[in-house]
Amino acid sequence: MKFDYDVIVIGGGHAGCEAAVASANLGSRTLLITMDMNKIGQMSCNPAVGGIAKGQLVREIDALGGFMGLVTDKTAIQFRMLNRSKGPAMWSPRAQSDRVKFIEAWKEVLDNTPNLFIWQDTVKELLFKDGAVCGLLTAMDVTFRSKAIVLTVGTFLNGLLHIGKTQLAGGRISEPASYGLTDQLREKGFRTDRMKTGTPVRIDARSVDFSLMEEQVGEDDFHKFSYLNNGGRILKQMSCWATYTNESCHQILSDSLKDSPLYNGQIKSIGPRYCPSIETKIVTFSDKSQHQLFLEPEGLMGNEYYLNGFSSSLPLQAQIDALVQIPAFRNIHVYRPGYAIEYDFFDPTQLLHSLETKSISNLFFAGQINGTTGYEEAGAQGIVAGINAHINVHGGSAFTLARNEAYIGVLIDDLVTKGVDEPYRMFTSRAEYRILLRQDNADFRLTPRSYDLGLASKGRFSLLESKQKGIQELLDYSKAYKIRPDLVNEGLLHHKTSALQKNVRLLDLILRPQLSIFSIAEFVPDLKAKLDEIRDRKEEIVEAAEILMKYEGYIVREQLIADKLSRLENVSIKGKINYDDLQSLSTEAKEKLNKIQPETIAQAGRIPGITPHDLNVLLVMLGR
Repeated sequence: MKFDYDVIVIGGGHAGCEAAVASANLGSRTLLITMDMNKIGQMSCNPAVGGIAKGQLVREIDALGGFMGLVTDKTAIQFRMLNRSKGPAMWSPRAQSDRVKFIEAWKEVLDNTPNLFIWQDTVKELLFKDGAVCGLLTAMDVTFRSKAIVLTVGTFLNGLLHIGKTQLAGGRISEPASYGLTDQLREKGFRTDRMKTGTPVRIDARSVDFSLMEEQVGEDDFHKFSYLNNGGRILKQMSCWATYTNESCHQILSDSLKDSPLYNGQIKSIGPRYCPSIETKIVTFSDKSQHQLFLEPEGLMGNEYYLNGFSSSLPLQAQIDALVQIPAFRNIHVYRPGYAIEYDFFDPTQLLHSLETKSISNLFFAGQINGTTGYEEAGAQGIVAGINAHINVHGGSAFTLARNEAYIGVLIDDLVTKGVDEPYRMFTSRAEYRILLRQDNADFRLTPRSYDLGLASKGRFSLLESKQKGIQELLDYSKAYKIRPDLVNEGLLHHKTSALQKNVRLLDLILRPQLSIFSIAEFVPDLKAKLDEIRDRKEEIVEAAEILMKYEGYIVREQLIADKLSRLENVSIKGKINYDDLQSLSTEAKEKLNKIQPETIAQAGRIPGITPHDLNVLLVMLGR
């Protein structure tokens, strides 16, 4: 066995798996170190991938050549496209996965990736030389040398679990915490703090009265996460179930607040605003008499269900007493209670956009260590860190994504420019160019860049080219084909849209909100014949083409804005100005510019507290 590697990834969660596979597939000899090889890719909280904006992240990971989308499609037991009532910029895929099969699928990926090796152990110390990381020492006193290290330790650094007054050391329930790395990095000058997250109770389905709940079935259409998948659902599909809390449930929760670690001073760290505990909900929204809950299956085998919306750190008895007030849970049996967990994270403004630390060369942070929450945010950071770790070892320019290129670009820029004051979660509202960053076109945006890197395969790139060709042919056809009124008016009236008075282009009909390409094909035989020529990925090609047609004006306008603002992204500023010498800058501006050390004028403008006046001062100093 060799103990020297190009890249070492510490942590086998979602960030670690993506980082390790990306690095190895690019050609770096890579070692993944994990505490437990049976928990690789563990879904620590809910057994689901995707959701609002998170689904876009997974599509982007897939477009870059990552594996979260493929693993999710292989293990999905329910799929839904959220936000269908809104425009396509807001559509977000989400899937329930079988938790056990998800781990198995990730393990299969790792075991079959060339250049990738796994070691089961805990890391207790990093090794440094000349301002760069050069290796590590494990709990087994094994020394591994490497040219780059990616730290993806999730919630394990000094992890502490809370269930009422009970406190348990751990990174997850029944899994040990990791100690030593925080203290070592703090001594190196890194800023660190504590965050809090939580997870709900797990319920035995045999104790639930599903007749008192609303069933939510999945969708069985062509949508998936990976652009490489073009078949049906692989596993049996299962339903989720919805119900509500009630006033008697709230009363018990309210009476138990004195025993809640969140409210009795036991927990002092930063908690999530957008995924609050049930006790936080009843305090913050005291005017609400009910809150919606979702009961989600953990997998095909067994009876374990996840109660989404009921995260809690209350004592076990308080959780049960509150839940039995809900009719469907009158006879409830739980497998384990919900709990809160506190853990160490590092201020992400200490990172470059490549996710390399500013103060230590070849050391990368990805995932919850950067103050984020969610598998999708972690995986997105992981693939970028893995790519850049490989680049640092073998040479080349850092791989970064702009805000108008990807949600991943928005995520990383927010982290390194603004920092975090709560666990960071991606939302569509965070992206100013979300019409450009749709879930349907992530392959258009990112696969060519990944292919140039050598990460996306030739097969993936060929699929993209064939898709682009099919879309362009359909766009050209819709602009050229003429529609006669006498041939289509009956069909138009059937679809409750006005009849034609003269010949029009097919495109003009497609632009009508009542119509779609497929519905027009029902009464235009030539269009149906054209669609029949598309042998593979028909629905995907038609949907993408239709979005480009219906939203062309919005897309063009947003692209013009993005192009205009991107000029400031090319105005380099780092190392060119001594901010302390500028009397025209406020004290706050000097402090923040010195702390962040922005790469460009555009990044400086995104730092909270930097005003347009401050930017004008900087532009004048640059001679612009």
